[in-house]
Amino acid sequence: MTSRERVDRAFRLEPVDRVPIYQAGFSSKVASYVLGREAFVGGGIQQFREAAALWAGPAAHAEFLERSFRDACELCEKLDLDLVRTMYWRKCERPAANPDPFTFRYDEPDGGWEAWRFDPSSETFMCLERSPRPEPGPEDLRRFADEALRDAERHEATPDDFPEHRRAVARFGATRGVHGGGIGLCIPREPAWLEAAVLEPETVGRFLDAQVLSARKCVPVMVAMGLRHLFGGGDFAGNRGPLYSPRTFHELMLPRLRSISEACAAHGALHLFASDGDLWPVADDLFGASGVGGFYEVDGNYMPLRRLRGRFPRLVLLGGIRSGVLHRGSEADVIEETRSAVEDARAAGGCIVGCSNQVVAPTPERNFWAMMETLERCR
Repeated sequence: MTSRERVDRAFRLEPVDRVPIYQAGFSSKVASYVLGREAFVGGGIQQFREAAALWAGPAAHAEFLERSFRDACELCEKLDLDLVRTMYWRKCERPAANPDPFTFRYDEPDGGWEAWRFDPSSETFMCLERSPRPEPGPEDLRRFADEALRDAERHEATPDDFPEHRRAVARFGATRGVHGGGIGLCIPREPAWLEAAVLEPETVGRFLDAQVLSARKCVPVMVAMGLRHLFGGGDFAGNRGPLYSPRTFHELMLPRLRSISEACAAHGALHLFASDGDLWPVADDLFGASGVGGFYEVDGNYMPLRRLRGRFPRLVLLGGIRSGVLHRGSEADVIEETRSAVEDARAAGGCIVGCSNQVVAPTPERNFWAMMETLERCR
C-alpha cells in the first residue's frame, strides 16, 4: 500500500499491510537532528521566529513562511511518515518593539501592551508581563460572544482561507495522508469563561455557537480541497480530569460537537477530536453520543489505547507512545513503549501510531531514533 492508502484504510477501520505512523508534532531541536540543520518547526519557537521575521519586514516574513513549510515537509519525507503535519504554531501580529534579543512587546488598540519572552532551552515563547487590566466581567463576555457570532455569520469560508492546507494537498495529497482542520470547539480556559459556564451558560453557548457556525462552513471547503479527515478539538482537561463538570460538557459541548459531526458526515468527512488529560468522566458523551469518529491524543497515562478500543470499538485512534517516556525514559523504555503501542494498534485496528503529543525539546536524540527504528522494525 502507499502511505495514503494505508492512512485511508485505517480511518475506515479496514485492514492495512503495516500499521501507519505519524508524529503529532516536533520541537525544533529534535527535528534538527533529522534534517542535520536548524529546523523551522515547533511550538513557541516558531511563534518567536515569526515575531522576529515580522519585525524584520515583509521579505523576512515571506522567507520565514517558505522555510517553515519546506522544513516541515522535508521532515515528514525523511522519516517516511504516512500521515503528515506541515503546519506549526503561528503568531501573526507584528510586534511594536524588540527591547532585547529574546523579548518582543505587542501593543493593543486600547492602549494596553504585553511583553513576550523566548526561552531557548524549552522552546517556549510566553507572555511574562502585561499592562494592568481588569478581569473581564459578564458584560465583556456577552459582548465578546455576540461579536464572535456576528463575525461567524458574516464570513463565508473559501479555499483562500487555508493556503497552507492547499499547499500541503498539492505536495502530499496523492501520496500521503493529509489532515484538515477548521473545526475546533472549546470553552476558553480563562477563569472568567469557566465561571460563566456555570453562572451564564447562555453566554458561553453563544460563543460556542460561533465556533460551530464557522466549523460547519469550513467542512465543505475542506472536503472540496480533498481533505476528509478533519482534526478539531481543544484542550479542556488535565491529569485529574476536565476543567469543568460532566454536566457542563453534556449541556454546552455535546450538542455542538454533534452539530459539527453531522456536518462532517453529510459531506463524507470524519470529525476527530483531541485534548490533553483524563477525559474518562465525559468519554461516553465525547466519543459516543457526539458522533466524533476519532481521537488523536492517545496517551497511556490517561487514555490508553486498549481501554479506548474496548469501550469505543468504532473510534479511530492516533498516538500511543507517551511523550513523557520518550523524553524521560531510558532507551530500553522507549523501545518497549513503541513496540507495545504497535502491537496494541495492530490488534485493535483503525489506529495510527506516533507520539501522543509533541516530541519535546529535552528528548534525547538516542531516544528519538530508538522510537523511529522500532516503528520501522515492528509495524
